[in-house]
Order: sequence, then structure tokens, then C-alpha cells
Amino acid sequence: MDEIMLPQVNGWVSCVSFLLLGTYSMAAARNANTLLELSPQEYFSSLQPGRASLVYFSRAVSPGVRLFLEQLENSVGALQDYGISVVKVNCLKEDVSRYCGKENALMKAYLFRGNVLLREFPTDALFDVNAIVANTLFALLFNEVKYITTLVELQNLENSLKGRSNVVFAYVPAIGTPEHRAVMEAAFVYGTAHQFVLTTEAALAKDIGHEDSDALSARLFVCHCQRVPDLTQPCRRTPMVQSLTTLNIHTYLKLMAAPIVTEVAEDPEKVSTVHLQLGLPLVFILSQKETYEVDKRTAEFVAWQLLGKAGVALLSRDSVDLNVLLRSNIALKTAEEGAPIKYLVLEDTDEIIALVEDKIKGEQIQEDEDESDNNDQDIQDDQVMEAVYRDRKRELPLELIRTLTEETFNAALTETAHMVVLFYASWEAVSLAMLQSYVEVAIALKGTQGISLAKVNCWDWPDVCMKQNVTQFPITKMYEKGARSLTYAGMLGTAELLRFLRLSSISCPVKLTTIEEVDEYLSGEVHADSSSYHSTSVLGIFHPSMKEAREAFVEAGNVLRGYVTTGLYAEDDALVLAHKYAVPLPALLLARRGDHRIDSVPLSKQSAPDIVQTIRSQLLETFPEITVENLPDYLSLEKPLLILFNNGGLNRSMRMEMLSLANGKGHEAFLACWMNLKNTPVGRGVLKAYFSTPPPLPLLAWVNLHSGGQVFAFPADQPVTETNVLSWLEKLKAGLEIPSATLSDEAWKPPLPAYNFLRMMEATLPKFTVHTVYSRGGTDELQQAEEVSEEKSTVREEQVEEPGLEAEEGQSPGRDLRGTVPRLAGREKPPKRHTEL
Repeated sequence: MDEIMLPQVNGWVSCVSFLLLGTYSMAAARNANTLLELSPQEYFSSLQPGRASLVYFSRAVSPGVRLFLEQLENSVGALQDYGISVVKVNCLKEDVSRYCGKENALMKAYLFRGNVLLREFPTDALFDVNAIVANTLFALLFNEVKYITTLVELQNLENSLKGRSNVVFAYVPAIGTPEHRAVMEAAFVYGTAHQFVLTTEAALAKDIGHEDSDALSARLFVCHCQRVPDLTQPCRRTPMVQSLTTLNIHTYLKLMAAPIVTEVAEDPEKVSTVHLQLGLPLVFILSQKETYEVDKRTAEFVAWQLLGKAGVALLSRDSVDLNVLLRSNIALKTAEEGAPIKYLVLEDTDEIIALVEDKIKGEQIQEDEDESDNNDQDIQDDQVMEAVYRDRKRELPLELIRTLTEETFNAALTETAHMVVLFYASWEAVSLAMLQSYVEVAIALKGTQGISLAKVNCWDWPDVCMKQNVTQFPITKMYEKGARSLTYAGMLGTAELLRFLRLSSISCPVKLTTIEEVDEYLSGEVHADSSSYHSTSVLGIFHPSMKEAREAFVEAGNVLRGYVTTGLYAEDDALVLAHKYAVPLPALLLARRGDHRIDSVPLSKQSAPDIVQTIRSQLLETFPEITVENLPDYLSLEKPLLILFNNGGLNRSMRMEMLSLANGKGHEAFLACWMNLKNTPVGRGVLKAYFSTPPPLPLLAWVNLHSGGQVFAFPADQPVTETNVLSWLEKLKAGLEIPSATLSDEAWKPPLPAYNFLRMMEATLPKFTVHTVYSRGGTDELQQAEEVSEEKSTVREEQVEEPGLEAEEGQSPGRDLRGTVPRLAGREKPPKRHTEL
């Protein structure tokens, strides 16, 4: 009986599979942006030979998985444009196959061609639509798009293609970026016409060469090997100057395929080339029969210089009756409809190139100005994002940092004396930059007893971050057993964070009980291993009866913990110390390591905030060097700045004159300071804001930021001496000097508000896929901000596997016009050597 029923059952299953496949195709046609959901049996029975599909096997939907599925669904339409299906397979509880049975398998997505497994992708690598499309196309085109790592590989590839095909070489800082997606989409369309080559090696990009070595970003070149039949000749390389987008690459490749020079014999008004159709200008070089050969070489030379920027045509005067002056040798036709053709007389080829490039630059500036009002989103992160992308190839030793989860967080806080935790978001650029500094701190503290470093990715564990009141990223906190946590609020660099952690591990204040301990503390013998992280030690001296003042000092020490070391002496013989340092109690003693002196300061105000303010003001220098780090501290004094700008250190005489000003008559009314532009290059931008044409250095300026914003420059013809400067200040006070500039009184604020983590979360499930920021006006209007991923994905060729099925298997170029055409006398310049892409 079973044998009789079996063919019927098999026929019924085949019929159902056919109907499901038809239903799947119709559903996909109805809604190209819907993620298809199938069972394992439905999916494997619907696979078509040669048809690519990206599939995710899902069992339970956790918050992290839900975020991935949102991005997967968003990519459905984009991948279907390339004939790639996107499917979610709902695993059944009883299913124990390799795709549904293992927990770690549920953190992967799989790419099949027919029934053959091509790649496995960690879901972390598919962090947004760009990463999904880029990685999928990269895997499908793995044998067509060559990945190289050295210049020798590129040169060998060029040699093999000379006389046959061009090479499209692309550098992207990381796999899965929008630029990588754009290159893969271009390769999908143009892969049969060109050989595409990809690299993420910054060193190779530098070997190829690019002008701006400080900003290595995604770049694309065309290596013109098809025009080089001789193996001994190198392939010309033309860089794409526009940003790497799908549209720009398409336009660029169309231009590269156009003839280098177009010969025309008709009215220029009627000429139309691909350059004009794409919005670029067309340069006509006017020629005649007698000078044809020379003019053609000149046209080719100009065309190579303007390749991708403008077209070049050789127009014969003998064939067209031009109603222009005979001495005109150049015509310029722009893409604007109805714009007249300009006939010009130019002296050399450099003038032709400058004419076109200046026009393009002017149009680009105008476009930037037109769009500037709408381009304010995420500008505060641009440079940080660039730095993160530039360093994404760098391997970080994350094994030195423990990764905490919701289950391990609370227990980890009790395992060591000081647990440092970095709370960050894996899509946020500043977080990723901070993570690099955090790793460097971990390396510096490796082996240090009592301090452990950990991290929490708030993308994965939002509940932990909410409970720890983490509302912005990144935040670093130090947890101490039995004490409150300390939150780091300083710069995000390695040195500043390391200093904070070293000083935070010291009790504040350190309680001293003998005069000998006080002497050791003031000499730096106490906590000598941390002495390099602070230049001044603060000691509070109190009589035992001064309980309230002593408690206020203890509270102040806790506030300042991590930034300065404080000690407390409150014994019966405190008066002995007060007499020794000639100061009434209560008092502060400040031991300054730099000049080996101890200053005494009476505490006239004895509340904790007043003591904090007193200590902070005492830590400020008399004649400080202004840096990015300390500028806020000195601006908080709200004094005019008498600031000396210099390109390097100060000589002894100038330093002594400025110190005399800082300590002399009326010094309380202003802050004498200086800035070394070599140490603080941002000072050059400050000078440009103060003066349209900055005077020569050294330059002494009076800047009153808190009252009127006027900037005055000390006369350059006078030496900087105390007498001359004081006389000049008297003139300023009397209103006898004219300010060089008046600064705006607009508040100094970030371009955008900081991200508020809690406001970005919904009641039930956080949505980090598209995060929001508050609008400029302080309203509740929300703006979308672009994601930044934490990790780059790597695509590696894997062994072909199956889901339980069978596996598949001359003369120098002319640069002038002769005869009746005025000579273009420009000489060919050596090509520029670019240092980076």
C-alpha cells in the first residue's frame, strides 16, 4: 500500500512546490520591496539553476536580528534590479540542519547561486543597504573583479591587457561602504567592457599616487591599456575627480569610452558629442590643411589633459565658412542650451586647460553655495568619519578589552578594584574613533593591577546603557567597588584618557596623618608611578575642629578626581604646617613640579563648589601656551586675551617680556598667553578669522571675546617689550586704535545638537537603523542622520558547499598651431606625481 501511495505523494509535493514557486514569483512582481518569507522546504524546492539568492535563516527574532532584518528588507528592491532574490527562511523548531540547528549559524546570511552556496556573510558585515548590495555583488563578481594588494600585481595585470582592454582600478577604504557599492554596481554593468580591479590597501593607493596625502579617500582610475600595443610603454592613468557614486562612475566611464579627439567639418553650432550630452564643455581647436598634423597632435595633448573634464574637437577651417576673426584659434561650446560659442585667441595649451578647469571650478563653487543651506546634516562628524574610514584597515587588538553583555555587566563590576567601561554605538563615527584611543589605553595599561577595561556596544545591549544613564556616545565610566562611578568628560585622545584613569585610581583626597607623610606627598614620593600624569599636587590643611570645611574639601576632591591629586591633613599639629608656609587655616598647599615651588592659598570660601573653583583657578598658568585642550579653561575666566602667535617656541627675551606683562601692573584685567602654531595648527585658521591678510609672525594681538569681540594687532614695526605693549594698551583703552576685526557675538555651539540616546528609543524596541537628531531651532522636529558601521566585512572565497544537494562546479605630441593659426607656445609639463588616492 505504501509503495502504491508514494508516487502520488511525490507528485502532490511537486505540484505544491510548483504552485509555491509561482506564488513567490507573482508576489515578488507585485511588491519588489517585500522580504519574502518561506519555510526551509519551500525555499530549497524553489531554487532555480543560475538564479542568485541571498537568504537568512531565522529562528527567534532578537532586537539585534530585527535591526538586521530591517536592512535586509530595505535591500530587496536594490538586489532584484540585478536579478538577485532576497529571502528570509523561518526555521522550524524540529529543523536541525546546518543552517537552522546551530546558534552561530543564525548570525550569518548565505548567498546561493541555484543550489550552490557561494558565500557566508556575518550579519555584522551586512550593516546597511550599501553593505548588503556591495558584498553580494562582490561575491557574485569575485572572478571578474580582481582584488589586489600590491603595485606589482596591478602592473602585471596591465601588461597582460595591453592592446586589448582598459583597467578600471578602484580604491575604497573599506568593504561595504557606499563607494564600494557604487564600484560593484558599475562592474556589474561594465564588467564585459573593462577589467575591474579593487583594493582596500592604503599603501597601494599611495603607490598609485594622489595629490592630497592627508585625505586618503575612495578613488577610481582608468588605466588606458587598450591604446598601448607596445609592452614597454606604460598605461596612461586618468583619475576620476568626482566622488564615487553610481551616477558619477557611469558618466565617467562613458567619457572614457568616447574618442580622444573628434574631427568635425560642420558648423560648431550643430555639433553634439557625448561630452555636451553629459553637461561638459567642448573645446574646438581651429585648424587648416597646412597645419593639420601639428594641430592634431596638439588636440590630442589637450584632450589627454582634459580627459573626463571636457571634450576636444579638431575643426577644419577649410571645410566650414566661419564668420570669425582669422586670428581666433580656439572655440568653446558649453552644454547650456542657447549659449553662444566663444571664439578666443590663446597663447598656449596651459591657457586652454586653465580656461576649462576654472569654468568647472566656478560652476562647482556656485553649486556648493546653492546647496550649502541644505547640507548641514552630520557636518560635525565629517572629519571624524573620514578618519575612521581611513583607519578601518587597521587591526585593533580588541582581545585586551572585555566585551560585556546584559548578563555579565553587573558581575564584572565586582571582579576588580577599578572597572573601566566604554559605552559606544557601533554605527557612530565618534564612538569608533574613541574605540581606537581606548585600545591604545588598554595597551598602555596592560599588566596594571587593579584596573580592567571593558566595553558595551549599546547597539546590542540598549537596556544596559539605559540603566547606566548613557544618553550620548561615547561615554567612559570608571566603576569602583563600593563607590560611585566616575564619568570621563575630557578629550577623546589616548593621553588624556590614560591620564584620567591613572589619576582616578588614586584616592581623592589622600589622607595623611604625619608631617613626614605630608613632606613625602608634596615632594611627589607618594604615588610616584603616577607623577608623570600631573604637574601639581594639592594639599588641604585643616584643624580637627574645622569639620564642615574638611568635609567640603573631601567632596571637592571627589569632584576633581581623575584630573588632579588632592591630599588631606587634619591633625592636631596642622598649625605647625600653617606656620611653616605662612598661611592661616584652612588653607591649600600646591606643590608645582615644574618649577619646584610650593604655593600657599588661604580658603576664604569653604563650600565644595568654591573649593573646586579655587583649585581650578590655581592650576592655571601665569603665561600659558594656549592649546585646543586648555582653551576652555582660560576662556572661562572671561578676560580679554593678550595673545602672542608664533610659529615655534619663544626666545628667552620675548618670554621674559611677556612674563613681566603677565605679572606686572594691571595684569588682573587680562590674560597674557601665547600660541605655538606648530603645536596647534588650528591657530592659523584663527588668524585668518582675525585678519583678512595675517601679518607676519610673531604677532601680538588683543582679543576681547566677551565684550564687543574687537581684535587689535600690535604694530609690527615695534619690538614686543613690556613698555611698548603697556603704552599700546593705554591707547586701546582710550579708543585711539582702530580694530583689525570685530568678531560676531553669535554663540559658539556645535553645528548640530548631540545625539540623545533615550529620545531616539521607542517604548518597546530601540531603532538604531536610522537615528535622529534634534533640529537646529531647539524644536522637537527630528532629522535623519546617516549611519556609520562598526566593522568592515571581508569577502573570502569559500569552498563550494551544498544544502544537501549535488554541487556545481613615435613622434612627440604637438602643442602648438602653426602657419596662419597663432602659435600655442606652451611646453609639455611633466605629469604630476600624486602621492595618494
